Amino acid sequence: MSDVIKFSEASSLGMHAMVLLSSEQGKVFSTREIASRLDVSEAHLSKVLQRLTRAGLVRPVRGPKGGFVIAESNGDPTLLKVYEAIDGPLAESKCLLGSPVCSRSGCILGDLLESANKEVREYLSGTRLSELAYIYGGKKDGG
Repeated sequence: MSDVIKFSEASSLGMHAMVLLSSEQGKVFSTREIASRLDVSEAHLSKVLQRLTRAGLVRPVRGPKGGFVIAESNGDPTLLKVYEAIDGPLAESKCLLGSPVCSRSGCILGDLLESANKEVREYLSGTRLSELAYIYGGKKDGG
């Protein structure tokens, strides 16, 4: 089966972690604190944070009170940027089977998959972390 609107656990975790980090700009969050707040495995989170660091989205802070903060050089990234840092480019699939078995003259689902993929891409590319910071206690963007 093809990857129709599929989010890996890692990309979901990365997006949630980034929104949490954006909820208190400048605050250093330890891996343990993030894992506890998101109720996830610290080991898995560490791997995700490494990917986000390599992508330049977060900056590690060393020392006994170390952890991670959002990298200021990236401004206010979109969810799409975070997703693609973890899973690579968001694939657009127009077929549940990956390679169509129909006559290609039409799809039994019409344009449902194409529309859903487009809507997901538009949401991810149009939604900035700051807009979601309120979910973890930050200020609601614009208000």
